[in-house]
Amino acid sequence: MTAWNVAEGDGYELHFGYPDERAFSEVVEQLVSDKVASGIARRDATLWGSAAEPEAGKRLSWVDLAEASRPLVVDIATLRKEFLDKGLSRFVLCGMGGSSLAPEVICTSAGVDLEVLDSSNPDVVRAAVTDRLDETVVIVSSKSGGTVETDSQKRAFEQAFRDAGIEPEERIVVVTDPDSPLDKEATEAGYTVFRADPDVGGRYSALTAFGLVPSGLAGADISELLDDAAALHPHLAGDSVDNPALRLGGLLGWASTQGIDKVVLANAGASFSGFGDWAEQLLAESTGKDGKGILPVVVESLDSPNFTPSTPDSVLVSFGPDFPFDTRRPASSVGASVNAPLGAQMLLWEFATAVAGRVIGINPFDQPDVESAKAAAREMLDGAGESPAPRFTDGAISVFAGDWLVDTTSSAADALATLIDVLDPERGYLAVQAYLDRHRDSDLAQCRPALAGRTGRPVTFGWGPRFLHSTGQYHKGGPATGVYLQVTGNPVEDLAVPGREFTFGDFLIAQAVGDAQVLADKGRPVLRLHLDDLEAGLQQLRSLLS
Repeated sequence: MTAWNVAEGDGYELHFGYPDERAFSEVVEQLVSDKVASGIARRDATLWGSAAEPEAGKRLSWVDLAEASRPLVVDIATLRKEFLDKGLSRFVLCGMGGSSLAPEVICTSAGVDLEVLDSSNPDVVRAAVTDRLDETVVIVSSKSGGTVETDSQKRAFEQAFRDAGIEPEERIVVVTDPDSPLDKEATEAGYTVFRADPDVGGRYSALTAFGLVPSGLAGADISELLDDAAALHPHLAGDSVDNPALRLGGLLGWASTQGIDKVVLANAGASFSGFGDWAEQLLAESTGKDGKGILPVVVESLDSPNFTPSTPDSVLVSFGPDFPFDTRRPASSVGASVNAPLGAQMLLWEFATAVAGRVIGINPFDQPDVESAKAAAREMLDGAGESPAPRFTDGAISVFAGDWLVDTTSSAADALATLIDVLDPERGYLAVQAYLDRHRDSDLAQCRPALAGRTGRPVTFGWGPRFLHSTGQYHKGGPATGVYLQVTGNPVEDLAVPGREFTFGDFLIAQAVGDAQVLADKGRPVLRLHLDDLEAGLQQLRSLLS
Protein backbone atom coordinates (compact mmCIF):
# COMPACT_ATOMS: atom_id res chain seq x y z
CA MET A 1 0.00 0.00 0.00
CA THR A 2 1.31 3.42 -0.97
CA ALA A 3 2.01 5.95 1.79
CA TRP A 4 0.85 9.44 0.83
CA ASN A 5 2.65 12.48 2.15
CA VAL A 6 1.88 16.16 1.69
CA ALA A 7 4.48 18.94 1.56
CA GLU A 8 3.03 22.43 1.38
CA GLY A 9 3.95 26.05 1.93
CA ASP A 10 3.20 29.50 0.58
CA GLY A 11 2.08 29.03 -3.01
CA TYR A 12 2.70 25.31 -3.43
CA GLU A 13 1.27 21.92 -2.54
CA LEU A 14 2.84 18.56 -3.30
CA HIS A 15 1.55 15.04 -2.72
CA PHE A 16 3.96 12.10 -2.83
CA GLY A 17 3.12 8.42 -2.94
CA TYR A 18 5.56 5.56 -2.43
CA PRO A 19 5.02 1.93 -1.42
CA ASP A 20 8.28 1.69 0.55
CA GLU A 21 8.09 4.56 3.02
CA ARG A 22 11.25 3.58 4.89
CA ALA A 23 13.43 3.40 1.77
CA PHE A 24 12.18 6.72 0.44
CA SER A 25 12.58 8.42 3.82
CA GLU A 26 16.16 7.20 4.01
CA VAL A 27 16.90 8.80 0.62
CA VAL A 28 15.48 12.17 1.69
CA GLU A 29 17.17 12.04 5.08
CA GLN A 30 20.51 11.32 3.41
CA LEU A 31 20.03 14.30 1.09
CA VAL A 32 19.35 16.47 4.14
CA SER A 33 22.36 15.07 5.97
CA ASP A 34 24.57 15.75 2.94
CA LYS A 35 23.24 19.33 2.78
CA VAL A 36 22.41 18.91 -0.89
CA ALA A 37 19.74 21.64 -1.04
CA SER A 38 21.89 24.33 0.54
CA GLY A 39 24.81 23.07 -1.54
CA ILE A 40 22.87 23.61 -4.76
CA ALA A 41 21.78 27.04 -3.53
CA ARG A 42 25.38 28.09 -2.91
CA ARG A 43 26.51 26.55 -6.25
CA ASP A 44 28.58 23.71 -4.84
CA ALA A 45 29.93 21.99 -7.95
CA THR A 46 31.23 18.97 -6.01
CA LEU A 47 27.77 17.52 -5.32
CA TRP A 48 27.77 15.27 -8.40
CA GLY A 49 31.30 13.89 -8.12
CA SER A 50 34.72 14.91 -9.33
CA ALA A 51 34.10 13.99 -12.97
CA ALA A 52 31.10 16.33 -13.12
CA GLU A 53 32.76 19.18 -11.23
CA PRO A 54 34.22 21.10 -14.21
CA GLU A 55 30.86 21.20 -16.00
CA ALA A 56 28.77 21.80 -12.86
CA GLY A 57 31.09 24.65 -11.88
CA LYS A 58 29.90 26.71 -14.84
CA ARG A 59 26.24 25.63 -14.91
CA LEU A 60 24.74 26.61 -11.54
CA SER A 61 23.83 30.29 -11.85
CA TRP A 62 20.19 29.34 -12.47
CA VAL A 63 19.65 28.99 -8.71
CA ASP A 64 19.58 32.80 -8.22
CA LEU A 65 17.75 33.88 -11.37
CA ALA A 66 14.50 34.81 -9.61
CA GLU A 67 16.34 37.90 -8.36
CA ALA A 68 19.26 38.20 -10.77
CA SER A 69 16.96 38.52 -13.80
CA ARG A 70 14.95 41.45 -12.37
CA PRO A 71 16.78 44.16 -14.37
CA LEU A 72 15.58 42.54 -17.59
CA VAL A 73 11.92 43.29 -16.86
CA VAL A 74 12.10 47.04 -17.52
CA ASP A 75 14.40 46.69 -20.54
CA ILE A 76 12.09 44.16 -22.18
CA ALA A 77 8.96 46.20 -21.45
CA THR A 78 10.60 49.30 -22.96
CA LEU A 79 11.57 47.45 -26.13
CA ARG A 80 8.11 45.90 -26.45
CA LYS A 81 6.50 49.35 -26.33
CA GLU A 82 8.88 50.60 -29.02
CA PHE A 83 7.88 47.74 -31.29
CA LEU A 84 4.15 48.16 -30.64
CA ASP A 85 4.40 51.90 -31.30
CA LYS A 86 5.78 51.01 -34.73
CA GLY A 87 2.89 48.65 -35.45
CA LEU A 88 4.97 45.53 -34.89
CA SER A 89 2.85 42.98 -33.03
CA ARG A 90 3.86 39.57 -34.44
CA PHE A 91 6.70 37.99 -32.49
CA VAL A 92 8.53 34.93 -33.84
CA LEU A 93 11.12 33.00 -31.85
CA CYS A 94 13.90 31.06 -33.58
CA GLY A 95 15.46 28.69 -31.05
CA MET A 96 15.82 25.06 -30.05
CA GLY A 97 15.46 23.07 -26.83
CA GLY A 98 15.26 25.12 -23.66
CA SER A 99 15.56 28.31 -25.73
CA SER A 100 12.15 27.63 -27.31
CA LEU A 101 10.27 25.34 -24.92
CA ALA A 102 10.37 27.69 -21.92
CA PRO A 103 9.04 30.77 -23.79
CA GLU A 104 6.41 28.59 -25.46
CA VAL A 105 4.93 27.38 -22.17
CA ILE A 106 5.26 30.83 -20.53
CA CYS A 107 3.33 32.48 -23.35
CA THR A 108 0.72 29.71 -23.52
CA SER A 109 0.12 30.12 -19.80
CA ALA A 110 -0.17 33.89 -20.17
CA GLY A 111 -2.51 33.64 -23.15
CA VAL A 112 -0.28 35.70 -25.44
CA ASP A 113 0.86 34.91 -28.97
CA LEU A 114 4.43 33.84 -29.62
CA GLU A 115 5.22 31.90 -32.79
CA VAL A 116 7.95 29.35 -32.08
CA LEU A 117 10.01 28.29 -35.08
CA ASP A 118 12.00 25.27 -33.93
CA SER A 119 11.88 23.24 -37.12
CA SER A 120 14.04 22.57 -40.15
CA ASN A 121 11.02 21.49 -42.20
CA PRO A 122 11.00 23.69 -45.32
CA ASP A 123 7.20 23.97 -45.34
CA VAL A 124 7.24 25.21 -41.74
CA VAL A 125 10.04 27.71 -42.34
CA ARG A 126 8.48 29.03 -45.54
CA ALA A 127 5.16 29.64 -43.78
CA ALA A 128 6.95 31.57 -41.03
CA VAL A 129 9.05 33.82 -43.27
CA THR A 130 6.21 34.75 -45.64
CA ASP A 131 3.53 35.65 -43.10
CA ARG A 132 2.91 39.33 -42.22
CA LEU A 133 6.53 40.43 -42.44
CA ASP A 134 5.43 44.06 -42.15
CA GLU A 135 4.27 43.30 -38.57
CA THR A 136 7.05 40.89 -37.56
CA VAL A 137 9.79 40.96 -34.96
CA VAL A 138 12.14 37.95 -34.82
CA ILE A 139 13.94 36.83 -31.67
CA VAL A 140 16.98 34.64 -32.39
CA SER A 141 18.02 32.65 -29.31
CA SER A 142 21.22 30.61 -29.17
CA LYS A 143 23.99 30.43 -26.59
CA SER A 144 26.71 30.40 -29.23
CA GLY A 145 24.94 30.80 -32.55
CA GLY A 146 26.36 27.47 -33.66
CA THR A 147 23.02 25.63 -33.57
CA VAL A 148 22.48 24.94 -37.28
CA GLU A 149 18.68 25.01 -37.06
CA THR A 150 18.63 28.47 -35.46
CA ASP A 151 21.34 29.86 -37.73
CA SER A 152 19.45 28.62 -40.80
CA GLN A 153 16.18 30.16 -39.58
CA LYS A 154 17.97 33.46 -38.91
CA ARG A 155 19.41 33.46 -42.43
CA ALA A 156 15.97 32.79 -43.90
CA PHE A 157 14.40 35.72 -42.04
CA GLU A 158 17.28 38.06 -42.90
CA GLN A 159 16.80 37.24 -46.58
CA ALA A 160 13.02 37.60 -46.35
CA PHE A 161 13.31 41.01 -44.68
CA ARG A 162 15.78 42.26 -47.29
CA ASP A 163 13.59 40.97 -50.14
CA ALA A 164 10.68 42.92 -48.62
CA GLY A 165 12.75 46.10 -48.35
CA ILE A 166 13.02 45.88 -44.56
CA GLU A 167 16.32 46.35 -42.75
CA PRO A 168 16.92 43.23 -40.60
CA GLU A 169 18.57 45.23 -37.80
CA GLU A 170 15.21 46.97 -37.22
CA ARG A 171 13.39 43.68 -36.69
CA ILE A 172 15.79 41.11 -35.23
CA VAL A 173 16.53 40.76 -31.52
CA VAL A 174 19.28 38.37 -30.46
CA VAL A 175 19.62 36.51 -27.16
CA THR A 176 23.00 34.86 -26.67
CA ASP A 177 25.92 34.45 -24.31
CA PRO A 178 28.30 37.39 -23.93
CA ASP A 179 31.26 37.33 -26.35
CA SER A 180 29.83 34.36 -28.23
CA PRO A 181 30.32 34.24 -32.02
CA LEU A 182 26.65 35.20 -32.38
CA ASP A 183 27.10 38.14 -30.00
CA LYS A 184 29.96 39.49 -32.08
CA GLU A 185 28.16 38.91 -35.38
CA ALA A 186 24.89 40.45 -34.17
CA THR A 187 26.62 43.46 -32.61
CA GLU A 188 28.47 44.17 -35.84
CA ALA A 189 25.19 43.88 -37.77
CA GLY A 190 23.53 46.43 -35.48
CA TYR A 191 20.98 44.06 -33.95
CA THR A 192 19.53 44.54 -30.47
CA VAL A 193 21.36 42.01 -28.29
CA PHE A 194 20.45 40.64 -24.86
CA ARG A 195 23.33 38.83 -23.21
CA ALA A 196 22.32 35.98 -20.92
CA ASP A 197 24.21 34.55 -17.96
CA PRO A 198 26.77 32.18 -19.55
CA ASP A 199 26.86 29.99 -16.42
CA VAL A 200 23.42 28.55 -17.11
CA GLY A 201 22.78 25.60 -19.42
CA GLY A 202 20.06 25.81 -22.03
CA ARG A 203 17.54 23.53 -20.33
CA TYR A 204 17.89 25.46 -17.03
CA SER A 205 17.53 28.84 -18.75
CA ALA A 206 13.78 29.49 -18.36
CA LEU A 207 14.32 32.45 -16.03
CA THR A 208 17.26 33.91 -17.96
CA ALA A 209 17.06 36.21 -20.97
CA PHE A 210 16.44 33.10 -23.10
CA GLY A 211 13.09 32.54 -21.44
CA LEU A 212 12.18 36.10 -20.50
CA VAL A 213 13.01 38.16 -23.59
CA PRO A 214 10.74 36.33 -26.06
CA SER A 215 8.01 35.95 -23.45
CA GLY A 216 8.11 39.57 -22.31
CA LEU A 217 8.21 40.94 -25.85
CA ALA A 218 5.16 38.83 -26.68
CA GLY A 219 3.32 40.34 -23.69
CA ALA A 220 3.65 37.79 -20.87
CA ASP A 221 3.94 39.08 -17.29
CA ILE A 222 7.50 38.01 -16.61
CA SER A 223 7.65 39.99 -13.38
CA GLU A 224 4.95 37.74 -11.90
CA LEU A 225 6.87 34.70 -13.14
CA LEU A 226 9.95 35.83 -11.22
CA ASP A 227 7.86 36.70 -8.15
CA ASP A 228 6.46 33.17 -8.00
CA ALA A 229 9.92 31.63 -8.34
CA ALA A 230 11.34 33.95 -5.67
CA ALA A 231 8.58 33.04 -3.24
CA LEU A 232 9.45 29.35 -3.49
CA HIS A 233 13.23 29.73 -3.44
CA PRO A 234 13.67 29.68 0.38
CA HIS A 235 11.71 26.41 0.55
CA LEU A 236 14.05 24.85 -2.05
CA ALA A 237 17.33 26.03 -0.50
CA GLY A 238 16.78 24.65 3.00
CA ASP A 239 18.12 21.32 4.25
CA SER A 240 14.84 19.92 5.53
CA VAL A 241 12.89 16.72 4.98
CA ASP A 242 9.98 19.00 4.01
CA ASN A 243 11.95 20.59 1.14
CA PRO A 244 9.76 19.93 -1.93
CA ALA A 245 12.75 19.65 -4.28
CA LEU A 246 14.43 17.04 -2.07
CA ARG A 247 11.19 15.08 -1.92
CA LEU A 248 10.37 15.30 -5.65
CA GLY A 249 13.96 14.84 -6.83
CA GLY A 250 14.55 12.17 -4.23
CA LEU A 251 11.42 10.29 -5.33
CA LEU A 252 12.34 10.41 -9.03
CA GLY A 253 15.96 9.49 -8.40
CA TRP A 254 15.14 6.68 -5.96
CA ALA A 255 12.47 5.27 -8.29
CA SER A 256 14.91 5.27 -11.20
CA THR A 257 17.48 3.28 -9.20
CA GLN A 258 14.72 0.73 -8.48
CA GLY A 259 13.97 0.24 -12.18
CA ILE A 260 10.97 2.59 -12.10
CA ASP A 261 12.56 4.83 -14.69
CA LYS A 262 9.65 6.21 -16.75
CA VAL A 263 7.89 9.34 -15.51
CA VAL A 264 4.45 10.00 -16.95
CA LEU A 265 3.78 13.77 -16.99
CA ALA A 266 0.10 14.70 -16.97
CA ASN A 267 -1.69 18.02 -16.78
CA ALA A 268 -4.18 17.98 -13.90
CA GLY A 269 -6.01 21.26 -14.41
CA ALA A 270 -3.02 23.60 -14.86
CA SER A 271 -3.32 26.57 -17.22
CA PHE A 272 0.18 25.90 -18.61
CA SER A 273 -0.70 22.92 -20.78
CA GLY A 274 2.69 22.80 -22.49
CA PHE A 275 4.58 22.41 -19.23
CA GLY A 276 5.09 18.69 -19.86
CA ASP A 277 7.15 19.40 -22.98
CA TRP A 278 9.41 21.75 -21.03
CA ALA A 279 9.83 19.33 -18.12
CA GLU A 280 10.43 16.53 -20.63
CA GLN A 281 13.57 18.14 -22.04
CA LEU A 282 14.80 19.12 -18.57
CA LEU A 283 14.51 15.58 -17.19
CA ALA A 284 15.51 13.58 -20.25
CA GLU A 285 18.53 15.63 -21.30
CA SER A 286 19.74 16.04 -17.72
CA THR A 287 19.46 12.42 -16.57
CA GLY A 288 19.66 10.21 -19.68
CA LYS A 289 23.30 9.18 -19.79
CA ASP A 290 25.75 6.47 -18.71
CA GLY A 291 23.02 3.89 -19.34
CA LYS A 292 20.85 5.48 -16.63
CA GLY A 293 18.13 8.09 -16.49
CA ILE A 294 14.50 9.08 -16.31
CA LEU A 295 12.35 8.87 -19.44
CA PRO A 296 9.51 11.43 -19.40
CA VAL A 297 6.30 10.35 -21.14
CA VAL A 298 4.10 13.38 -21.80
CA VAL A 299 0.43 12.41 -22.06
CA GLU A 300 -2.48 14.33 -23.51
CA SER A 301 -4.86 14.34 -20.58
CA LEU A 302 -5.80 12.33 -17.54
CA ASP A 303 -9.13 11.65 -19.25
CA SER A 304 -7.66 10.22 -22.46
CA PRO A 305 -8.16 6.53 -23.16
CA ASN A 306 -4.89 4.62 -22.74
CA PHE A 307 -3.34 7.81 -21.36
CA THR A 308 -0.66 5.56 -19.89
CA PRO A 309 -0.38 1.89 -19.21
CA SER A 310 -0.11 1.06 -15.52
CA THR A 311 3.34 -0.41 -15.91
CA PRO A 312 5.41 -1.27 -12.83
CA ASP A 313 8.33 0.77 -14.21
CA SER A 314 6.46 4.10 -14.47
CA VAL A 315 5.77 6.95 -12.06
CA LEU A 316 2.79 9.24 -12.64
CA VAL A 317 3.51 12.88 -11.83
CA SER A 318 0.69 15.35 -12.35
CA PHE A 319 0.98 19.12 -12.39
CA GLY A 320 -1.96 21.33 -11.50
CA PRO A 321 -4.61 21.61 -8.77
CA ASP A 322 -6.45 18.33 -9.40
CA PHE A 323 -5.46 15.18 -7.49
CA PRO A 324 -5.76 12.14 -9.79
CA PHE A 325 -4.45 9.34 -7.62
CA ASP A 326 -7.69 8.23 -6.02
CA THR A 327 -8.88 6.77 -9.32
CA ARG A 328 -5.99 6.82 -11.81
CA ARG A 329 -3.27 4.65 -10.30
CA PRO A 330 -3.07 1.47 -8.27
CA ALA A 331 -2.78 1.84 -4.51
CA SER A 332 0.73 0.37 -4.57
CA SER A 333 2.16 2.70 -7.20
CA VAL A 334 4.72 5.50 -7.02
CA GLY A 335 3.50 8.98 -7.87
CA ALA A 336 3.48 12.68 -7.17
CA SER A 337 1.11 15.62 -7.62
CA VAL A 338 2.62 19.11 -7.90
CA ASN A 339 0.50 22.25 -7.66
CA ALA A 340 2.25 25.62 -7.92
CA PRO A 341 2.33 28.67 -10.24
CA LEU A 342 4.44 28.36 -13.37
CA GLY A 343 7.51 30.28 -12.18
CA ALA A 344 7.60 28.24 -8.98
CA GLN A 345 7.07 24.99 -10.90
CA MET A 346 10.03 25.76 -13.15
CA LEU A 347 12.43 26.49 -10.32
CA LEU A 348 11.18 23.49 -8.33
CA TRP A 349 11.72 21.09 -11.22
CA GLU A 350 15.20 22.51 -11.89
CA PHE A 351 16.20 21.93 -8.27
CA ALA A 352 14.52 18.51 -8.27
CA THR A 353 16.29 17.44 -11.47
CA ALA A 354 19.65 18.36 -9.98
CA VAL A 355 18.74 16.37 -6.85
CA ALA A 356 17.64 13.37 -8.92
CA GLY A 357 20.96 13.47 -10.76
CA ARG A 358 22.82 13.11 -7.48
CA VAL A 359 20.65 10.19 -6.36
CA ILE A 360 21.03 8.41 -9.72
CA GLY A 361 24.76 9.11 -9.83
CA ILE A 362 25.08 11.11 -13.05
CA ASN A 363 26.09 14.62 -14.11
CA PRO A 364 22.82 16.52 -14.70
CA PHE A 365 24.50 19.35 -16.61
CA ASP A 366 26.13 17.74 -19.65
CA GLN A 367 24.60 16.21 -22.79
CA PRO A 368 27.30 14.06 -24.39
CA ASP A 369 25.06 12.25 -26.87
CA VAL A 370 23.36 15.32 -28.32
CA GLU A 371 26.58 16.24 -30.10
CA SER A 372 26.90 12.77 -31.64
CA ALA A 373 23.68 13.23 -33.62
CA LYS A 374 24.76 16.73 -34.70
CA ALA A 375 28.08 15.35 -35.95
CA ALA A 376 26.35 12.58 -37.89
CA ALA A 377 24.03 15.13 -39.54
CA ARG A 378 27.00 17.30 -40.49
CA GLU A 379 28.70 14.28 -42.08
CA MET A 380 25.60 13.67 -44.19
CA LEU A 381 25.51 17.29 -45.34
CA ASP A 382 29.23 17.23 -46.14
CA GLY A 383 28.79 14.10 -48.23
CA ALA A 384 30.86 11.96 -45.86
CA GLY A 385 27.88 10.00 -44.54
CA GLU A 386 26.25 7.21 -46.52
CA SER A 387 22.63 7.75 -47.63
CA PRO A 388 20.72 4.56 -46.84
CA ALA A 389 18.58 2.80 -49.41
CA PRO A 390 15.02 1.76 -48.56
CA ARG A 391 14.41 -1.90 -47.80
CA PHE A 392 11.19 -1.73 -49.86
CA THR A 393 8.36 0.59 -50.84
CA ASP A 394 4.76 0.10 -49.82
CA GLY A 395 2.33 2.43 -51.57
CA ALA A 396 3.39 6.00 -50.83
CA ILE A 397 5.82 4.93 -48.08
CA SER A 398 9.46 3.90 -48.41
CA VAL A 399 10.60 1.73 -45.49
CA PHE A 400 14.10 2.02 -44.00
CA ALA A 401 15.29 -0.39 -41.29
CA GLY A 402 18.32 -2.19 -39.94
CA ASP A 403 19.12 -5.89 -39.80
CA TRP A 404 16.53 -6.46 -37.07
CA LEU A 405 13.86 -6.46 -39.81
CA VAL A 406 13.67 -9.77 -41.69
CA ASP A 407 14.21 -9.65 -45.45
CA THR A 408 10.82 -11.17 -46.24
CA THR A 409 8.95 -8.17 -44.82
CA SER A 410 7.05 -6.41 -47.60
CA SER A 411 4.58 -4.01 -45.97
CA ALA A 412 4.88 -0.99 -43.71
CA ALA A 413 2.29 -2.55 -41.39
CA ASP A 414 4.38 -5.70 -40.98
CA ALA A 415 7.52 -3.63 -40.40
CA LEU A 416 5.77 -1.69 -37.62
CA ALA A 417 4.44 -4.95 -36.13
CA THR A 418 7.97 -6.35 -36.09
CA LEU A 419 9.32 -3.23 -34.39
CA ILE A 420 6.68 -3.61 -31.70
CA ASP A 421 7.48 -7.32 -31.38
CA VAL A 422 11.11 -6.57 -30.46
CA LEU A 423 9.94 -4.20 -27.70
CA ASP A 424 10.92 -5.44 -24.24
CA PRO A 425 7.55 -6.22 -22.58
CA GLU A 426 8.84 -5.36 -19.11
CA ARG A 427 11.24 -2.42 -19.54
CA GLY A 428 10.82 -1.18 -23.09
CA TYR A 429 9.31 1.95 -24.61
CA LEU A 430 8.40 3.10 -28.11
CA ALA A 431 9.47 6.57 -29.30
CA VAL A 432 7.65 8.07 -32.28
CA GLN A 433 9.62 10.83 -33.99
CA ALA A 434 7.83 12.82 -36.71
CA TYR A 435 10.00 15.09 -38.88
CA LEU A 436 6.92 16.76 -40.35
CA ASP A 437 4.93 19.97 -39.88
CA ARG A 438 3.73 19.97 -36.27
CA HIS A 439 1.06 22.54 -37.11
CA ARG A 440 -0.33 21.06 -40.32
CA ASP A 441 0.07 17.44 -39.19
CA SER A 442 -0.74 17.92 -35.51
CA ASP A 443 -3.32 15.12 -35.52
CA LEU A 444 -0.50 12.56 -35.89
CA ALA A 445 0.30 13.03 -32.21
CA GLN A 446 -2.98 11.28 -31.48
CA CYS A 447 -1.29 8.03 -32.45
CA ARG A 448 0.49 8.04 -29.09
CA PRO A 449 -2.40 6.78 -26.92
CA ALA A 450 -3.43 4.28 -29.60
CA LEU A 451 0.10 2.84 -29.72
CA ALA A 452 0.26 2.82 -25.92
CA GLY A 453 -2.89 0.73 -25.86
CA ARG A 454 -1.56 -1.57 -28.59
CA THR A 455 1.84 -2.16 -26.99
CA GLY A 456 0.90 -1.99 -23.33
CA ARG A 457 4.10 0.01 -22.86
CA PRO A 458 5.02 3.70 -22.47
CA VAL A 459 5.01 5.56 -25.80
CA THR A 460 6.51 8.99 -26.41
CA PHE A 461 5.81 11.31 -29.34
CA GLY A 462 8.29 13.94 -30.47
CA TRP A 463 8.42 16.35 -33.39
CA GLY A 464 11.72 16.38 -35.23
CA PRO A 465 14.12 18.02 -34.94
CA ARG A 466 13.01 19.61 -31.65
CA PHE A 467 13.11 16.31 -29.75
CA LEU A 468 16.82 15.98 -30.62
CA HIS A 469 17.42 18.79 -28.11
CA SER A 470 15.21 17.09 -25.54
CA THR A 471 14.65 13.34 -25.34
CA GLY A 472 17.32 12.77 -28.00
CA GLN A 473 19.99 12.62 -25.29
CA TYR A 474 18.07 9.96 -23.33
CA HIS A 475 17.44 7.81 -26.41
CA LYS A 476 21.16 7.46 -27.02
CA GLY A 477 22.62 7.81 -23.52
CA GLY A 478 19.96 6.28 -21.29
CA PRO A 479 19.02 2.63 -20.74
CA ALA A 480 18.99 0.59 -23.97
CA THR A 481 15.29 -0.22 -23.73
CA GLY A 482 13.76 1.83 -26.54
CA VAL A 483 12.63 1.13 -30.09
CA TYR A 484 12.22 4.04 -32.48
CA LEU A 485 9.75 4.92 -35.22
CA GLN A 486 10.89 7.81 -37.42
CA VAL A 487 8.55 9.48 -39.90
CA THR A 488 10.03 11.66 -42.64
CA GLY A 489 8.54 12.95 -45.88
CA ASN A 490 9.09 14.92 -49.03
CA PRO A 491 8.04 18.54 -48.42
CA VAL A 492 5.48 20.35 -50.52
CA GLU A 493 8.41 22.46 -51.73
CA ASP A 494 12.01 22.64 -50.59
CA LEU A 495 13.63 25.88 -49.45
CA ALA A 496 17.21 27.04 -49.80
CA VAL A 497 19.21 28.09 -46.75
CA PRO A 498 20.72 31.46 -47.73
CA GLY A 499 24.50 31.35 -47.81
CA ARG A 500 24.63 27.56 -47.41
CA GLU A 501 25.12 24.76 -49.92
CA PHE A 502 22.26 22.71 -48.46
CA THR A 503 18.51 23.23 -48.34
CA PHE A 504 16.20 22.95 -45.35
CA GLY A 505 14.96 19.67 -46.81
CA ASP A 506 18.51 18.34 -47.08
CA PHE A 507 19.22 19.33 -43.51
CA LEU A 508 16.04 17.79 -42.10
CA ILE A 509 16.71 14.41 -43.72
CA ALA A 510 20.34 14.58 -42.61
CA GLN A 511 19.19 15.08 -39.04
CA ALA A 512 16.85 12.08 -39.18
CA VAL A 513 19.35 9.81 -40.91
CA GLY A 514 22.21 10.93 -38.67
CA ASP A 515 20.26 10.32 -35.49
CA ALA A 516 19.09 6.93 -36.75
CA GLN A 517 22.67 5.96 -37.50
CA VAL A 518 23.85 6.88 -34.00
CA LEU A 519 20.96 4.91 -32.49
CA ALA A 520 21.69 1.91 -34.72
CA ASP A 521 25.38 2.02 -33.79
CA LYS A 522 24.26 1.69 -30.17
CA GLY A 523 22.11 -1.34 -31.00
CA ARG A 524 18.76 0.47 -30.91
CA PRO A 525 16.16 -0.72 -33.48
CA VAL A 526 15.04 2.15 -35.75
CA LEU A 527 12.26 2.00 -38.35
CA ARG A 528 11.93 4.97 -40.71
CA LEU A 529 8.80 5.46 -42.78
CA HIS A 530 9.41 8.05 -45.50
CA LEU A 531 6.38 9.60 -47.17
CA ASP A 532 7.33 9.80 -50.86
CA ASP A 533 4.04 11.49 -51.71
CA LEU A 534 3.10 13.71 -48.77
CA GLU A 535 -0.68 13.73 -49.06
CA ALA A 536 -1.07 10.05 -49.95
CA GLY A 537 1.63 9.06 -47.48
CA LEU A 538 -0.05 10.92 -44.62
CA GLN A 539 -3.33 9.18 -45.35
CA GLN A 540 -1.59 5.79 -45.39
CA LEU A 541 0.36 6.61 -42.24
CA ARG A 542 -2.73 7.69 -40.28
CA SER A 543 -4.38 4.39 -41.11
CA LEU A 544 -1.25 2.48 -40.14
CA LEU A 545 -0.78 4.18 -36.76
CA SER A 546 -4.42 4.16 -35.71
